[in-house]
Amino acid sequence: MRLVTVKEIMIPVDKVISIASVESVRNCLKIMQEKKVKSIVVKKDNPHDAYGIVTYTNILHGIFSQDGDMDLLNVYDIATKPIIQVSAELNIKYAAQMMIEHGVNRLLVTGSGELLGIVSMNDIVAVLMKFAQA
Repeated sequence: MRLVTVKEIMIPVDKVISIASVESVRNCLKIMQEKKVKSIVVKKDNPHDAYGIVTYTNILHGIFSQDGDMDLLNVYDIATKPIIQVSAELNIKYAAQMMIEHGVNRLLVTGSGELLGIVSMNDIVAVLMKFAQA
């Protein structure tokens, strides 16, 4: 299998759906439904802040496990923050290892502290499937 970098398979920043941390969970769910995505990146609040992510798991945990109200909960209440970040030049082999070791399905791709994209376990598996068919 040839070397494949995260940059080659990531969803680029211009296609990544993001949200401010002060938005309501209800609004977050609406955006996720409209855009047909399973996760949404939480923007930095300032240059020294970290990116976060909200997934269905975060939402279910916040609403059902914590007895939260989706109108009273904000994104910052339920988001995973900071999220694990990788370089665009990283071999997907190591990105997959990080996902497995940390029990996550998505990694943010950053450079100089700025968001470049997102890579998911599905993106990596799609590459493996292409190599398996070759």
